[in-house]
Amino acid sequence: MLDELAHIGRDLSTNGYVRDAWSAADLELREWFRGEAAKRGLDLREDRNGNLWAWWGDPSREPGVVTGSHLDSVRQGGAFDGPLGVVSAFAALDLLRERGVSPGRPLGVACFTDEEGARFGVPCVGSRLLTGVLDPGRALGLTDDEGDTLADVLTRAGRDPRDIGRDDETLATVGAFVELHVEQGRGLAAQDSPVGVAAAIWPHGRWRFDFRGRADHAGTTRLEDRDDPMLPFARVVLAAREAAARRGVVATVGKVRVSPGNANAVPGLVSAWLDARGAAERDVLDLVAELAELGEGADVSEESWTPVVDFDEPLRDRLAALIGAASEGGAPAPILPTGAGHDAGILAAAGVPSAMVFVRNPTGVSHSPHEHAERADCEAGVAALATVLEDLCR
Repeated sequence: MLDELAHIGRDLSTNGYVRDAWSAADLELREWFRGEAAKRGLDLREDRNGNLWAWWGDPSREPGVVTGSHLDSVRQGGAFDGPLGVVSAFAALDLLRERGVSPGRPLGVACFTDEEGARFGVPCVGSRLLTGVLDPGRALGLTDDEGDTLADVLTRAGRDPRDIGRDDETLATVGAFVELHVEQGRGLAAQDSPVGVAAAIWPHGRWRFDFRGRADHAGTTRLEDRDDPMLPFARVVLAAREAAARRGVVATVGKVRVSPGNANAVPGLVSAWLDARGAAERDVLDLVAELAELGEGADVSEESWTPVVDFDEPLRDRLAALIGAASEGGAPAPILPTGAGHDAGILAAAGVPSAMVFVRNPTGVSHSPHEHAERADCEAGVAALATVLEDLCR
């Protein structure tokens, strides 16, 4: 299945993937998901926010156990972040059927919309709207780099923007959620384990810094006469690295927009997006406050914030024990935290019993074409997921 997806949204010049939400690539991926559901005779449903649900059994009678992930990507991302969780969900279902398992509860495979937030700047849009964390009015007003709003994009995709929002009917069908994901780090590699379980997701957020100045000629404007916003921007970037190291968190400026963007002009506006994460919420928020103060009058706005998410402890421990019991050694699978956000974290924060299974990433590289997982480890992940689903669906 991963091979079937390999060409969709691929940039052959970099081998990275560009799969923005609601783009042509994303719509093709959604059709692929529909086709896989149809092959297996699953009941496909699309909720009011565009999330896809493929059901084995009727969740309207009893809340089911759901697994899955997302198919969109960051720009120039890798092949595993998101798709591994979706294809592993279908593969685990196939494995259960091969074993003759008949679930005692409905079993669903989910594909969440716009998990990465690459197009509109806010991550986990589909699950945030589903759970009511993201206000529909704010969501519809989000704009992409071309100036199109989410409302515009949904309309062009043949959907009514007025439909989006909290979906209690869909939420009621989810009794538990287990998301498989390639690990975005080297925790499992360090422990020489192909599969692990998530303990918690670090608090994390994105902030936009707008540094305003005055556009002017690069050759005729004296240095002392310039109001160049690139200078305070540069100071904040350097300060972010120093402050993050001092506070024991991570801070990244990975997106910058300069206006008017002429090589021979002093810019009039520099917009930069800060991503900050850490084990302690206070350390992350204090970092942002410190940088805002250093920004020399920059306008700072919060685009997203997710507090620490602790996954359901009994469910987490149950998964670790089940996966360990099915392995050679029999010891519980490693339990480790992560600094990456996921739809599972949004559902967990909304009160849905949720957990995550990680598959080893030998280099730890993610959000990059160099992201990787060995086939044997992916197969171990499918086997682990099938074991977990069989137990939870009894």
